[in-house]
Amino acid sequence: MAGVVIVGAGQAAASAAAKLRSSGYSEPITLIGDEPQPPYQRPPLSKAYLLGQMPLERLWLRPHEFWAEQQVELRLGTRVEAIDRAAKQVRLADGATVGYQHLVLATGAAPRHLPAAIGGALKGVHVVRNLADVDGMAPDMRPGARLVVIGGGYIGLEAAAVARKLGLEVTLVEAAPRILGRVACAETADEIRALHAAHGVDILEGIGIAKITGDDRVTGVDLADGRHLPAELVIVGIGVTAEAALAKAAGLDVDGGIVVDEFCRTSDPAIWAAGDCAVFPFEGGRMRLESVGNAIDMGELVAANIAGEPRAYVPKPWFWSDQYDAKLQIAGLLTGHDRVVTRRAGGFSAWYFRGTTLIAVDALNDARAYMVGKRLIEAQKSPDAAAIADPAIDLKAFL
Repeated sequence: MAGVVIVGAGQAAASAAAKLRSSGYSEPITLIGDEPQPPYQRPPLSKAYLLGQMPLERLWLRPHEFWAEQQVELRLGTRVEAIDRAAKQVRLADGATVGYQHLVLATGAAPRHLPAAIGGALKGVHVVRNLADVDGMAPDMRPGARLVVIGGGYIGLEAAAVARKLGLEVTLVEAAPRILGRVACAETADEIRALHAAHGVDILEGIGIAKITGDDRVTGVDLADGRHLPAELVIVGIGVTAEAALAKAAGLDVDGGIVVDEFCRTSDPAIWAAGDCAVFPFEGGRMRLESVGNAIDMGELVAANIAGEPRAYVPKPWFWSDQYDAKLQIAGLLTGHDRVVTRRAGGFSAWYFRGTTLIAVDALNDARAYMVGKRLIEAQKSPDAAAIADPAIDLKAFL
């Protein structure tokens, strides 16, 4: 048998490979990654790793010897160029081919770049996604340097927080009316904005950029209203797109990502997809989730299905964001909410309701609110909204 070939070497890929072996799968497993490193954690890259608080070897998801012990062949620094579905094999950049019985696409997502025509390719302009990105920006993160962060989502805000910790002068520019516009309510955004203001970040909202200035290296950012922000470096955090080109070229269904069914199988029954690249059925539509939890769960589910333990994927979304010494924890999905109730009891939390149904919780420095909210959402229990807002009521009473 040709066994399983996994394309990608991130969290979903590593989870799939490990789960296959723990499920008793004994056929060959080959994991192919285009980076030279073994599977590693991405969230600490732009935080603890960039701050010098986490050495490289602590990023590894598994020790080096794990992969050999589990008889998982790692082919690193290698790009898959094409999938031959008829022959059931993948072609690598060096011309070699690897056959498969099952193919798992865990190709992740790629950061959006600004066009070169407006300065996106200048030296000193960075994105944050992989180890090479962070290693590339580290020399520019000098105390006193002026940084402009473009994008007020979690990536941009986390980058701003780390830069301030390193002593840079930071301005964050968000084209939308407010930061976190697509991923959090206005109340949560207000808390995060105040947090950054307290640490000296200048946040400009509702203003786009015209171009990044400089001849060879960045010198600043021209805003759409005519203002100029001098800068020695720029970090672009304007979202990511699913890495689905390989799947599309192979004729698989692609729609904002690699389309899978409830078992994470693509339109080809021998090919599966998991993690940031996969679009799965959800509440009568389709959804793509970018999170560590989703990558782990989908990777393990694909492995279980391949190993003969079939089950459908039921997402249990959870996320987190570390900024300065604050931790924002999120459970559920806010899509379709029509009411937000806030609570202050030690920390801050925002509870999202659709009608009378609790669908999501943001908890800032409030681990209890996060844990209770997550358990309620997963159990499909909805507390009274007015009672949630009362700090005198112990949240555990709702369980």
